[in-house]
Amino acid sequence: MKARESERGEVTAFLALIFVLLAAFAGSIMESASLQSAKSYRRADMNRAMESVFAEYQRELLEEFEVFAMDGGYESGSYSEQKVFDRLSYYGASGMEQRMERIQFLTDADGQAFLEQIVHFIDNKYGLGSLNHLLGSMGQWEGREEAAGQYQQTEESLYKELAGMLNENDLTLPAEDNPLPNIQQLAAAPLTELVMPKERQVSDKSVEEGGLVSRRNLRSGFGDFSDVADAVELSQIAFGEYVLTHFSSAADSGQEGNIGALNYEIEYILSGKDSDRENLEFVLKKLLAFRVVPNYIYLQGDAAKRAEAQALAVTLCTAVAFPAAANALTQVLLLAWAFGESIMDLRSLMKGYGVPLTKNGESWQLSLSGLMSLGSRESGQEGADVQGGMKYGEYLRVLLFLNRGQEMPFRALDLVELCLRREKGLTWFRADDCISRMEVASKVSLRRGITYRFRTYYGYR
Repeated sequence: MKARESERGEVTAFLALIFVLLAAFAGSIMESASLQSAKSYRRADMNRAMESVFAEYQRELLEEFEVFAMDGGYESGSYSEQKVFDRLSYYGASGMEQRMERIQFLTDADGQAFLEQIVHFIDNKYGLGSLNHLLGSMGQWEGREEAAGQYQQTEESLYKELAGMLNENDLTLPAEDNPLPNIQQLAAAPLTELVMPKERQVSDKSVEEGGLVSRRNLRSGFGDFSDVADAVELSQIAFGEYVLTHFSSAADSGQEGNIGALNYEIEYILSGKDSDRENLEFVLKKLLAFRVVPNYIYLQGDAAKRAEAQALAVTLCTAVAFPAAANALTQVLLLAWAFGESIMDLRSLMKGYGVPLTKNGESWQLSLSGLMSLGSRESGQEGADVQGGMKYGEYLRVLLFLNRGQEMPFRALDLVELCLRREKGLTWFRADDCISRMEVASKVSLRRGITYRFRTYYGYR
């Protein structure tokens, strides 16, 4: 009897112990679930707050330039992390210790975030695959750019050769029927005055703000975003297409009504000078170099025009009794003729006309005798339009592709800032206050000394 009672006592104690263990296990599960729930709530609070903060993107920046960015200065012109944390708290992430783990501004890494958004805009609008044909056609222009540099060396060499021959014999070519003095004067004159249509004036606008993006010390973010950044492909082509669709150029009509800081914005992106006039001059010189080479090559292959230049060279050399210089003078005259024809090409481009890559007898505009009066008001020589020829905007596309300097995205941001500050009244706007990505490390106390640490990332794309 006592043995049975002992056995029953042991069973009761065992069951009691099992019950205590089950109760403790259930309690621990409930506590764990409660903690996980609290963690999930706090993480959800932070996610919601982060999304709300990034939803306060700069509206005018998006409407005018298709770029998402959050103003970290909150219209004060002065960024601080605390302002961002205050907004996070306002949107529900209160009661947390926040620390900025990493942050990227629009201007960081040579404007990487800006370029990424440009690529996405072009991809959504055209599809990057549709730009492959442009990439193929642009490849040939690298060779043309190299040929332009070689041409300049050839030109200098031929002029030095002719000048040396004449100086050795103390001779000077006659001025009558000699186009070279006029061409030398034109070569020293501003191209803006030679090629702009008579009915249009060269813009005198300029910028004097030393605090532009490309000219000031920029705020820098920190942290590596390679794990979330997109691979940017065809960025140079995409950048060029973006610039052509969002900024003005010298070929655009209605410049008189342009209230922007500059009229020739694409030329500024390419050149970076202070004034419209300087930027246009820079671009015109680039285009002149591109046009002279194919024009000179065409003249070399046109037997009639080459014979005409040779006849004039013989006449001029005979007048000073020095026929030995005829061959050198022939090449110099062909160079001058190619230069004059290129001036005519630039006039066509400035009128919005097309200019073929390579000339033929029908598309050639300038006669050899026309070099004598080129540039004078009485000449009446205007550029012609050739069906299917490249227009000014297409040449700008080429220059944007070839000019791969890191400063071009910053010059584009210069114009973005100037537009938003002057035209939209956002005088506080700074591109390097604009946040494109950030990750925040949070620490929150749950209960009984238990803390929870987590990170929250958000970024535009």
